[in-house]
This record gives sequence, C-alpha cells and structure tokens, in this order.
Amino acid sequence: MPPMGESIMECTVLHLLAEEGAKVSIDDSILEVATDKVDTEVPCPYEGTITKWLVKVDDIVPIGSAVAQIEVEDNVVALEADSSQLVAVEEEADVAATAALLEKDLQTAVTRKPEPAYEYASAGAEVNSFYSPLVLSIATKEQIPVEELKVIKGSGIENRVTKDDILTYVEHRRKKGKTIAPAPAASPATSLNGSNEIIEMDRMRKMISQRMVDSKRISAHVTSFIETDMTPVVNWREHVKSEYRKKTGDSITFTPILIEAVAKAIKDYPMINISVEGDKIIKKKDINIGMAVALPDGNLIVPVIHNADRYDLPGLARKVNDLAKRARENRLKADDLAGGTYTVSNIGAFANLMGTPIIVQPQVAIMAFGAIKKKPAVIETAQGDLIGIRSMMFVSHSYDHRVVDGSLGGLFLKRVNDYLENFDIHRTII
Repeated sequence: MPPMGESIMECTVLHLLAEEGAKVSIDDSILEVATDKVDTEVPCPYEGTITKWLVKVDDIVPIGSAVAQIEVEDNVVALEADSSQLVAVEEEADVAATAALLEKDLQTAVTRKPEPAYEYASAGAEVNSFYSPLVLSIATKEQIPVEELKVIKGSGIENRVTKDDILTYVEHRRKKGKTIAPAPAASPATSLNGSNEIIEMDRMRKMISQRMVDSKRISAHVTSFIETDMTPVVNWREHVKSEYRKKTGDSITFTPILIEAVAKAIKDYPMINISVEGDKIIKKKDINIGMAVALPDGNLIVPVIHNADRYDLPGLARKVNDLAKRARENRLKADDLAGGTYTVSNIGAFANLMGTPIIVQPQVAIMAFGAIKKKPAVIETAQGDLIGIRSMMFVSHSYDHRVVDGSLGGLFLKRVNDYLENFDIHRTII
C-alpha cells in the first residue's frame, strides 16, 4: 500500500479493480481505497499477472503492507518493508504460508493461557478527550459512540487513546458480543404517511458529521466579523476577467485574491498558524491554506494550497482552478488534502451574507467570506465625507479561544480587511 499523505497510516479497501489472473501494466489502476481524507486509486508498479489478492473489500490496510501478489516475466528486487510498492514476491509469500501452517500446528498442540481480563479506564481517572482522526475513523466504523470511547484506557501521551488501544478494545468488544456503554437502540426508520423519504448518510457525510461534532467539542469557538469594502477588487476583476479567460480558458474568481490576503496576514500574525496538542502549541512554519469546495453531491471537501505565501496571484489563480476542478471530478490525491494550517470558505458563492464557520481540526481558525453586495456607504475624503455606492462584503473569523484571544483574532481579521481594501488595481494577472 503506497503512502497516502502526511499522517495517513492506513486506508480502507473500497474496490478491487482487477481480478485474480488479470494481466496488468505499469500504472494501471488496480485498487480503489479510502482514507479519512479522500478516495483514490492505487496504480500497479509492474507489468505482469495478478496471481492473488491479499486483501478484500472493507479491509483496513496499513501503509507499506503488501496487498497483492504479481507474477512478472523478469526478476525483480524484493522490496523493503516500508516500500510504497504493492508487490509481494511469490517466494516470500510461499515461505510465509509455510510458516503460518507450522505456527497453526504448533498452536493446536500447546495449551494456551487464559486471556487476561480487559482493563477499562477507571471511573474517576482523568480522560484525554482528544482523539486522532484515525481513532475516530475506527470508532465510526465500529459504531462506538463518544461516551463509549471514554471507557477505553489510553496508553498514549497524556492518556490518549492510540490505534492499538481502540483495536484491542474492539476485539474485546466483539468477543463479549456487546458494548460496555451502549447507545440507545435506534428505532427503525419509518414513514407514517408515506410522504417522507428516509436517506442513509453516505460515507463522506458521516465523516463530515463526526468531524464537525468533534471540532465543536474540542475547540472553544468564538467568531468576529468585519465589513470590507471590496470595490477596488471588484473593479479590477471586472477589468481583467475577459482577457484572463481569453488567454487561459479559465475564470478569475475572487478566491485567489482572498487567499492571497489571508496568506499575507498570516505572515504578519504567525500565531494564528498553529495547532494544539494537549497543553502544547505547535507553531507551523509552512502556510498551507485549505479552501472549502462544495461537491456536486452536496458534500464538502477541503483541498490544500501548500506554501500559499510563495505563489504570486497568477499562480494562486491557476492552483485554485486546478484544485476546484479536480475536487469536483473526484480526482484529488491524498497529498492534496493533507497538511492544512488554516482554512477559508467562500460562502458568498451561495449568496450568503455571513456565517459562523466551524474550525477544521487540528487548526485553530477559519475565515468565511460572504456575498459581495452593492450598498450605500460613507466615503471619507480629504474634502469631507460623501455617500457613494460601494461593493461591500462581510468577513467572519472563527477561532479557538483556548489559544487565540480576541485581540489576535480581531487584529488578524482587520489585517485581511486592510489588504483587500488596499488592493493594487494596477497589477497584472497574466
């Protein structure tokens, strides 16, 4: 199983795209998998014949482990354990199979000691309420509610529940045939008059739901607002959009301009570009800005522009268009979704004036840009105040009050506002 991006340690098999006995070429897609970030296809590293699948649909497979045996014409070098390739050499597989049979025979001849009783977290013990995306993913798959997670004794730093902890608990749970803190049984879905439709959440919607609830539980959300005069930006975009489309074939949207302002403000206020681990603050050097993209099925995904501060505006425009297009075509890779340090959401695309966005964990802030509306506004000039028609936009900034105080959250929002209101209308985009 090849690497799937930063912090991704395993993935779930969705589909086997080739049958045993099928001939495959280099880079043929032979496996579709899901991580907690994205669905993606796995390419074949060799030309040959798939002789045996070592995984099946719904298996959770660690990164770096073998998933298939492939027979090739020429000799190949056996791969290291942490390789990103898929192949398990046939001879090694035969040795492993023989060893497994021997081990099975030995096990039948040895009297096993009784398993030690599972140790639960003590009722009065301190429980670490932070759960990694991997642990939450396993909990969701095994239908373990948050209250039940609290009975799992964590062996990680600061009593955190690790992957091994929850897998051990799941195994114990299955043997007992019941949960320790079961959630109330759900009533069967019914429609009393036939006018209601019962819709099962898809996998992505379940994941989004879990993450949003977790974020509200983890972070102390507070939101600040500002009204920004976008007239310079609107006038500039109106002036260049036809030429940009003619030369590139793409649209120049407001999104790259907004991301540019955020990236500049992060450089001015780097303590907004952090995450929290226990009682420690992790200050990020890279400015990786996620942008929320609405998908055709109504779900939401957040691809990341890595090192956004290193792009000029034309580069940001190309990157934004590329990520948005691939997101809607379900062609994003795991790396496109990894490593975000701050997130923006352009809710103005849906004609929304403002909102209170929920922070993407483990980040500590997110900014939402509302619809741009023309309205009368006071214009301050050297000759006095005037009333004029301006293009105005509400900007909302949600931040984690555990580590971001109102002064930092407010000053950062004001700095983004200043960069937008003082946009250089003479700059080029091509």
